[in-house]
Amino acid sequence: MGALTLGVTAAGLALVVFGDDRAAAARAADRLGARVVDSADTEAHTQVAEYLAGARRAFTTPLDWSLASGLQRRVLGSLFATVPFGATVTYGQLATRSGLGNPRGVGSVMGSNPIPVVVPCHRVLGADGLGGFGGGRATKEWLLALEGVLPSALEFT
Repeated sequence: MGALTLGVTAAGLALVVFGDDRAAAARAADRLGARVVDSADTEAHTQVAEYLAGARRAFTTPLDWSLASGLQRRVLGSLFATVPFGATVTYGQLATRSGLGNPRGVGSVMGSNPIPVVVPCHRVLGADGLGGFGGGRATKEWLLALEGVLPSALEFT
């Protein structure tokens, strides 16, 4: 899947960045007073590593939602609370659950998710396929395979 860079604040995990561009992650972290995490010195790092190894199904590490606006926070919070490991939801279904009503708006929120993987935007699918993902299609497929969920078009026969 590639590297992930995490940013944490005193309140909790605030940022997950795909790749190991530490300079970009540090700039984003600086905006909210977060620090970039290098090792398993935080619960957030430990839990993400356990998840990626297939040993964790739910995250209990505190989250710092300060990078999420009101609408974004509502949609991402609904996703985090209602779509568990091994489940998926469509953009339209999540729009309805969030009271947004517009699936395109959900797509925009997913694209700006500051805590991907932990706030599982990879579990949000288009009505007719995977839909987009900030970490790239291969990463979305890998995460869905890790959870045992792939749309039928991607299953091997």
